[in-house]
Amino acid sequence: MQTPPLPRSSRPRIGIPVRLSSSTDADPRVAEANALFDYIVDLVRDGGGEPVLLTAPDEPIEALDGVVLPGGGDLDPRLYGQEPGGACYDVSHAQDELDLAVARQSIDAGLPVLGVCRGHQLLNVLYGGTLVQDMDPGTVAHREPDPVHGAGPWAWHEVEVQGGTKVSGLYGGAGNGAAEVTVKIASGHHQAVARVGEGLVVTAVAGDGTVEALEDPERWVASVQWHPEARELPAGERLAPFRAFVEICRSHGMQRNFS
Repeated sequence: MQTPPLPRSSRPRIGIPVRLSSSTDADPRVAEANALFDYIVDLVRDGGGEPVLLTAPDEPIEALDGVVLPGGGDLDPRLYGQEPGGACYDVSHAQDELDLAVARQSIDAGLPVLGVCRGHQLLNVLYGGTLVQDMDPGTVAHREPDPVHGAGPWAWHEVEVQGGTKVSGLYGGAGNGAAEVTVKIASGHHQAVARVGEGLVVTAVAGDGTVEALEDPERWVASVQWHPEARELPAGERLAPFRAFVEICRSHGMQRNFS
């Protein structure tokens, strides 16, 4: 039996900055990123939230209860003090401006913020960190150069998320002192966190040391390098972290309304 939709008034409003790149771009990764954006919008809605698409850097966020920063192309390396290398793709000043403005305003307003892939990297840069522009092959595959039919464009591996952290809570982990949570992840990135931004802590790493999750211990800001929205994951596994984040945003909204 299908669960009836929640009344609009009970749905936390979750802001999501839109993708500005066209799916007609010659690089197929752009269309893939746009499809993943649509999946996130659907999962926020299916998880009980009301997606609010943010289209401008100065768009007001006062009515929001939380924000998801989705995946996409590469950040301009000049944002973290480097010149762009040849491996960077879909670099967009307009996209960077939109995403950074939404992230800054949301954090300043005390909203819960969840970053996914590009959103993970963007939060690290916003906090003053840097990125590896193009990862060298290592002991863990982080992208699949020759996708297997039916498996998507992903490399698959597991990560251990520290217990008692924000990300472990999204995957059903308990509070402080809890055991690590093992998560099978869909990985499709060629960039990674280099220097961790000031004020962020690492809460999950891959077997080769790649930073897979970050959080701000002083506020509800967390991010993952992987793609929890990947369609190749079982439906329940895809929905669970977004449903949990929606509930965090619901609680935040209720606390704000009664404060």
